[in-house]
Amino acid sequence: MRGRAKRKIRNFPAARTLRVRADTARRGVSVGYGRMGRMSEHPTGDALPEYAERVLDVAELIPPGRVMTYGDVAEWLEEGGPRQVGRAMALYGSAVPWWRVVRSDGKLLPGHELRALDHYRAESTPLREVPASAEGHLPRLDMRRARWDGVTGGPAEAAGGGGGAHT
Repeated sequence: MRGRAKRKIRNFPAARTLRVRADTARRGVSVGYGRMGRMSEHPTGDALPEYAERVLDVAELIPPGRVMTYGDVAEWLEEGGPRQVGRAMALYGSAVPWWRVVRSDGKLLPGHELRALDHYRAESTPLREVPASAEGHLPRLDMRRARWDGVTGGPAEAAGGGGGAHT
């Protein structure tokens, strides 16, 4: 290594091994499951998992022209995370304003960009136009202006009720 300083190589601790839960090992399921049921299950019947119902309730609270990220919804619920919220929206979200629950980077939902864009334009949701040289030429959400904090400008406030504050 002429002309270059030698880098000191650190020893990293041994990698943790993934343990398969005993109740999933017998069935050959590679991913453990929690409150929403097995991730490979498809929605059947009329009953929704309790967590999914709560996610959909929050999606319905988001006022027109505003958005919440998957992580915001999980924080609001004080349970789960962005991936769990995304899974609930993917399986059950078609009955609620799904376009108001978005990625944190403001990119439109892949595969649903044009339908979502129609909703955003109809609701006057703040968008950031992208240059014509950008891939796909689709705008992004202006997260700074469109993001709903769960308190101001909610449905109850618009109706004169004083705000849709999170409790």
